[in-house]
Amino acid sequence: MKTVISTDRAAAVELLRKGEIVALPTETVYGLAADALNPIAVVKIFEAKERPRFDPLIVHLPSRDWLEKIVHLPADDRQLIFKLAAKFWPGPFTMVLLKREVVPEIVTAGLDTVAVRISAHPVFAEIVRELDQPLAAPSANRFGRVSPTTAQHVMDELDGRIPLIIDAGPTEHGIESTIITLRDSKACPERSRRIEILRRGPVTEEQLRGIGFQPMVHWQDADATKISVPGQLPTHYAPKTPLCVIDDVRSFSPKKNQRVGLLAWHPVESKEKFAAVHHLSERQDLRDAAANLFRYLRELDQSDLDLIVAERVPSQGLGAAILDRLQRAAHELSDGQDTPE
Repeated sequence: MKTVISTDRAAAVELLRKGEIVALPTETVYGLAADALNPIAVVKIFEAKERPRFDPLIVHLPSRDWLEKIVHLPADDRQLIFKLAAKFWPGPFTMVLLKREVVPEIVTAGLDTVAVRISAHPVFAEIVRELDQPLAAPSANRFGRVSPTTAQHVMDELDGRIPLIIDAGPTEHGIESTIITLRDSKACPERSRRIEILRRGPVTEEQLRGIGFQPMVHWQDADATKISVPGQLPTHYAPKTPLCVIDDVRSFSPKKNQRVGLLAWHPVESKEKFAAVHHLSERQDLRDAAANLFRYLRELDQSDLDLIVAERVPSQGLGAAILDRLQRAAHELSDGQDTPE
């Protein structure tokens, strides 16, 4: 199969209607899209990505009018769900809700819930509205690898596996959407109902608190067979080159003849001990850092290195999501070298 990079949105809609898969830009990362209600089309996503079938997909809705066609909204939760949708949709915010039978089991990995969101990217939004069908669209990379933030990243990952990549330049946020669910409403009276964060992302814990919610963070069990939403595997978003996370680059010394790349947060006093250096953000802005994260990881991964070290960023706000991606990307070092802490 020949893979084409194009800006032809009509061609994307035509392929999606025929049950094909197409890589599309979202405001988070590039996604690999298929008609979410066509199980044969969805199978092609899993095949192209080499993604295990136990890992569920996010469904992107054409509009809020589609929400109740896809999910059940319990009476006790409707007001809360609508409040969250009004605040964060369209945008990088995913809610896990009770699915309707119209959603194929392959999309949800057999679970009785489905993850839904509405993308704010104008190109994605135009295509999904023209199609007038929800799209399943996980990140457009091979399973477990670094998520793509440009059309060329998708080509590097999936060339020959998909027919079309729609190019709309680099993505805005650079990391995947925040995923939340609601606690059992029967156990929580309205005044104390809480949101559970299943995956950190551009919508932060602080933002949820800012509209009157007291979210709690869920840490995924290491048993990969129990995952309930995308992006919960303990090892994910990983470059081929071993990666470790460090607190302070000044305390790190490479081994003899070891080629090490640095993903820096603080200014670097001396670059001599590193074969390659990328600053997540020269002005130490967390939004810049998130947008640059996966691109710089890819560039370091292509630099013939023995090791990538990444400095911790501040853990507040969007920094918590960046740290989550770095920690999941970190490899166990195989040569007896301890991962610096």
